[in-house]
Amino acid sequence: MESKTPSSRRGFLWGAAATGAAATAVAVLPKGQPEAETPVIAPPPKPERGGGYRLSEHVKQYYKTTLV
Repeated sequence: MESKTPSSRRGFLWGAAATGAAATAVAVLPKGQPEAETPVIAPPPKPERGGGYRLSEHVKQYYKTTLV
């Protein structure tokens, strides 16, 4: 009787080698499209008398999630 262990090991090693080669290729090859540069938005001026709370879209979305 023949054991299937050697072929299973061989298959595993081939799979591991293929996965390593694919990961290396993805890391090394340049991307297809260059990333668009994100415009830099200047932060709003700091408040003169302290504070700094702003009702931004992010804060409004949070308040919507807390409604019961």
